[in-house]
Formats: sequence, C-alpha cells, structure tokens
Amino acid sequence: MVGRPRHFGQICVAAAVLLGGACSFTTQSAKVHAPFVPTPHRGTTAAVLPEPPAIPTPQAVFPISPVLSQAFSFSEERLNGEMLVQQAYLRLQHGKVLYQASDLVNARKEFDTAVDLMFAASSQDPGDRQEFGRKLDEMVDTIHRFDLAALGAADGGEGQYEQAPLEDILKMTFPVDPRLKVKVKEQVAATASQLPLTVNDTVLAYITYFSGRGHRTVVDAIQRSGRYRPMITRILDEEGLPQELIHLAQAESGFYARAMSRMAAGGMWQFVKFRGNEYGLKQTPYTDDRMDPEKATRAAAHHLHDLYSEFGDWYLALAAYNCGPNAVEDAVARTGYADFWELRSRGVLPAETTNYVPIILAMTIMEKNAAAYGLDGIQLDPPLEYDTVEPAAKTSMALVSDITETPLPELAELNPSVLNGIVPTGYPLHVPKGSGTDLTAGLEMVPPEHRDSWRMHRLGIGETVADVSRRYGISLTSLTAANNLQSRQASEGDRLVIPAMARPELVSRRSVGRGGAAHRTVASVSSSKARTPAARPAARPKSKPPVIAATTAH
Repeated sequence: MVGRPRHFGQICVAAAVLLGGACSFTTQSAKVHAPFVPTPHRGTTAAVLPEPPAIPTPQAVFPISPVLSQAFSFSEERLNGEMLVQQAYLRLQHGKVLYQASDLVNARKEFDTAVDLMFAASSQDPGDRQEFGRKLDEMVDTIHRFDLAALGAADGGEGQYEQAPLEDILKMTFPVDPRLKVKVKEQVAATASQLPLTVNDTVLAYITYFSGRGHRTVVDAIQRSGRYRPMITRILDEEGLPQELIHLAQAESGFYARAMSRMAAGGMWQFVKFRGNEYGLKQTPYTDDRMDPEKATRAAAHHLHDLYSEFGDWYLALAAYNCGPNAVEDAVARTGYADFWELRSRGVLPAETTNYVPIILAMTIMEKNAAAYGLDGIQLDPPLEYDTVEPAAKTSMALVSDITETPLPELAELNPSVLNGIVPTGYPLHVPKGSGTDLTAGLEMVPPEHRDSWRMHRLGIGETVADVSRRYGISLTSLTAANNLQSRQASEGDRLVIPAMARPELVSRRSVGRGGAAHRTVASVSSSKARTPAARPAARPKSKPPVIAATTAH
C-alpha cells in the first residue's frame, strides 16, 4: 500500500480543551483526500435527516503562545492532530446515523471525510504512533463492515473489486526450512539484479511459504502478469528504475488492476487516494485513475524515484512506499540508523512493513531462479492490446459494447478505471485492437447528449424493425423516427439506434464476441440510468468527432 500513515498518536483531550480558549482558528486548503469507497447501492432517503456537524477544513492551524507551548509541552502540530482526530470521529458517528436513516450516499461521504481527516491528522505531530495506527485501523475496519453490508463493496458486475491476495499474510510469520539457506545464498550469489538481494531468515521464511502453501498464489500472479508485463518493464526502463520493482506490484495486488485493500488502497500499485492525487491519479464519479494499469504504473515509478532520491536506499524506499515516508523518516530519526534491517530488528516500523520488503525479495529471488521453485514454463496471459478512443461526449460502456460487439466483461478488463459503466467526455477509452474506427463511426449515429443512455442494435437474419421495437419496449414510431426509416427500409446487418433504455424485463443478456453472431441483444441495463428521451429526427448538429489514438499494444 502506498504511503498509508501508521502508528501516529493522540494527546490529552483535556489539554486541548484547556488551550482551546486561547487559540484563534484559521484554516488551510486540504492537501489530502479520502480513500476511495466503491459506489453505494441506491437507498431510500428518510424524510428528515440529521444535519452534518459543522467541521472545519482539515489541517487547521492553531497559533499557540510560546509561554503556553513551553508550559504544556504541546506544539501546534500536536493540537492540530488531536483536533482532526476528534473531527474524524464526529464524521464517523454522523455517517452511522445517516446509514441507519438509509441515506447511503451521504453516509459514504461522511465515512470518506472521516478517513480524510485521519490522514490529515497524520501529517501533524504524530505523538503516539501505535495508538493512532490502532485508531485508524479500527475506523477503517468499521467502515469496511458497513461497506460490505450495504454500501457497494460486495456488489458484482462492473463495480467488482478484487482483494489484494497477499494482504492477509503481511502480519504473519512462517517457519524457515534450514535446508534452503545454503541453496538460496548460492542462487543469490549467481544472480544478476538491479535491486540488491539479501538472504536472511525472514526472506527464507517467505521463500518457504511461497514454495509450499503460497505456491498457487505466486503462479497465478505470474500468469496474470503477462497482461501488463511489457508495459511495466517499458515504464520502469523509461524511468531508470530496477526492473525487479515489478515484484512490488506482485506483492501489492497480484497484478489485479482492480485490487482494493481493507485500508482503501486501490489498483495494481495500491495507492491510497491522497497519495494517488499527488502523482496525478484523479478520481471522478465515473473514473478512478488508480485502477488504470498504465497511469498507475507511471505514478508508482515517479513515487519510487522520489523515495529513492530521499532515502538513497532501495529497502528504505520500499518500506516508505508501504507505510509512508514520514514513518520511515521518524524511525531513522529515533534510532539514528538508516538501515531497514536495523529498523526492523528494533521494532520501530509497522509490523506489516517489516514483512513487506522480505516478501518482495523472496518473490524476486524465486522468479530469477524459476526452475528451482517450479515457476518455469508458466503460460503467461497474452498482453492486452487495444485502440484508444477519446469520446466527444459522455458515453455508456453498454453502447460501446453494442457498437464494437465486445462483451461488457471484456471491455471492463480493458478499462478497469471506468466506474459505473460511464466514460466521461475525453477520457481515454480502450477497445479491442482494430475496433477504434468502427466505434467512432457508430458513435456518430447517436446524438451526443444521449450517448450515456441510448443503445444500438444490429439487425439479424429475418429480424424486422417491429421485432426490435418489441424487444426493447419502445414504440415503432420512435424507433423509425430516430433512425430516419420513413424513406427507406432497414436490412439485415443494418445498425439501429435505440432512443430509449430498454425495460430490464425485456432484455436478454448474451455475451457475443467480436466477429460472432450478427444479431446483438442488450448486454446489460442500469436501472439507475434509465430514462426515456423523446425521439429525434436523423438531422442533428454535427458533434466533435472522438480522438482515436494509433493502435496501441501493451
């Protein structure tokens, strides 16, 4: 996980109250953002809902007189951190009230803000790191339980997320096979690696685990890596980073593009929201760039480059990637040792971070000596290849599926950063290689303002316009007018725009691949987006054509 603050502390509430009367209050712009929470299900809003508590913008500054500061040994940062923690708990409690009132959308906003405030508190003087880390873990676990119950994390379809496969073993320890030590040391001595490799009992323990109970996890990840490996190695090379850092993504997510941890770190490189924003990974109601494999890989490379520039040591840089640079800086300052293994032995780093670096080293050693660990001959998934189109208007993935005759699951795999089935205007949309031009032509048949709701259908053998009208539950008049059929007949293979969302009970779900049957049915219907626009004549203003990138293979 990228930069999650760990084990920060809380000061005495009574002292904050004592000093509060002497403090003037100003605010700064928030520099962090709440972690992503999957889109909630639609809920019924109660008639009367409680008002949210009046809470200042995060990162408030409390000027304190030197006399008071010296008397109580409290800094501005300590008071800011304490106040932000208290504000976070107010937001959490209010989110629970909204949840009980079935206002799931606003409950999610309050939960997001609560975690946002905790991250803001971590940038202040941490105090007791362990206590703060416990509170943050407890808060996120609480929110996660609500999330699984009703806020959408367990939802299937396009909003489905994968659990980071190694998350549960980060705090576990495993026995060491003593027979391995000599063999692994010999392997490392004969291995060329840009990333320094170390052999000790911790690394050996994970090699033992991945050679036994965890072997399937490693094999599956290596197989899945084939989809992204050419792209990752290219970016690491362009950024001047060790190629072995690909195993960081393996440890973080198992190469799942839509991996989501219980601490709300998302994507193949597991960025929390605020850290992703620092490196250009933006979120909207329709997209989350952390889930975009190429964007996230570039951001991770920049972040790792910055961490190595700061610490001058790859093990410390990897540790900082996991728990945040502040935690590593503080550990170095407290002990005087800028050495990962020394910090690990002294217990000044979070427990999961102490195992995070050894896991990456174990995976690196094993893959570089694949035959010795049963990892040779694995058939890698083929690299994803696609055309990139920038839609000129907000567009539904269902319409893209209709035009390109690509099943929605295949489109979702090519576009893991697209949420809720809607592609915003100008957002890079990936479609199967060779289908970009066909998509552009098809989109021009649909009015730009309706590309997020209208559909398209290709007439099959023996199928009539009246059949299509009945299938989609729209009037024959509307269908005829939308396709300008008054003066011509529709023939087999012709595309018809569907000027309204189909009724769900009339829709047949089929997965028709590209080059499959000519007859296409609606792949899916989102009831939350249902609308019935009036029929439009064929003549309409010209829209700006989408931008198509040259065919790209990754």
